[in-house]
Amino acid sequence: MGATDQLLLIRNYNLWSDLSDEEYEELNLIHHFKEAKRNEYLYFESHHHNKIYFLKDGFIRIGYIDEHGREVVKEIIRKGEVFGQITLEPYNLNGEFAQAYKGDVSLCAFNIDDFEKLLNRKPRIALRYSKLVGQQMRRVESRLISLLHKDVKTRLAGFFLLILDKENLQGNTASIPNFLRHEDIAQLIGASRQTVSTTISELETAGLVTFSRSLIFLSNVKALQKLASVG
Repeated sequence: MGATDQLLLIRNYNLWSDLSDEEYEELNLIHHFKEAKRNEYLYFESHHHNKIYFLKDGFIRIGYIDEHGREVVKEIIRKGEVFGQITLEPYNLNGEFAQAYKGDVSLCAFNIDDFEKLLNRKPRIALRYSKLVGQQMRRVESRLISLLHKDVKTRLAGFFLLILDKENLQGNTASIPNFLRHEDIAQLIGASRQTVSTTISELETAGLVTFSRSLIFLSNVKALQKLASVG
């Protein structure tokens, strides 16, 4: 990918969208631009990895290895989101891994010390970063509350709404690119793969969802919202 294409990807990211050309040169964002191939690990079972990443394009799978040596997915990071040491505290990744998922990825990477210095110099970026992290933390909190208080069908409906890009909402319908396996969804909502597959079939039969390899089509968003609020 050429420098011009890299710059376009970076400028499409909300955090950097309104920086002047002079600020781009000053921050040297192109220098922090990274690419990773499909299935490549950005870090693996990390405890001391002190970087923060801004995903420009693609998907990142965040997880850990359980006591049986199996990979467990705890988050799927999408374009426009941040991962790694997002709290800017060292040594707190607790053995998690980050892997390029479904395809190649493009991102910006900073050492947390360097990024803290950038935030001190650019309060406007610091404010945007705070809002970005807050949004992601609220999403995690919403999933946790759902796990504690709702049944699988209600959790699944809420999950589809959670990953919905509001720009794709057309009236009462919406399309979501399908970047998830049933097994991934099961881990993310705290259910078995078989239960998730059965529940998706029930939602399809009810005319609420159509699930294919490439697309999740929500055919009745209002009904899903009503279902997700139960419990």
